[in-house]
Amino acid sequence: MGSCYIENDPIETGSLSQVFETTVSFTNSNSYSQLVEIPADIEVYESDVILVYWLEDVVSGGNADAFDVWTPLPQTIYTNDGSFQYSFNHTFIDVFLFLQGDINLDSLSLGLTNNQTFRIAIVGAEFAKTNPSMQQVLAL
Repeated sequence: MGSCYIENDPIETGSLSQVFETTVSFTNSNSYSQLVEIPADIEVYESDVILVYWLEDVVSGGNADAFDVWTPLPQTIYTNDGSFQYSFNHTFIDVFLFLQGDINLDSLSLGLTNNQTFRIAIVGAEFAKTNPSMQQVLAL
């Protein structure tokens, strides 16, 4: 028995996180941002956690296989002119993807702004019944 084992805790086995992918282009005309609606067939609750990953690369793994390289947001990219960041915020009905940085975003290459693919993961969660202080947590 480990210190985190509590015999009376129910184990839920039927709940999986939901994931979908979207491809967007960031341009001056959309203010380097894109609002992505969560598909209607994915049920999201106010307490759920939303994570976003950027498809940074596709690498070959031998045998002609290709593997996606997913990087969590926010992700800072450094260029010779400065830096910018792929970032996001969300509600429980949509995800707002955007670029921000200390450089002129118009100077970014199309390879960094056009047809960027993101994986959006909705992780089921529920609000805690209590909100213990750090002292209470450390006392456990």
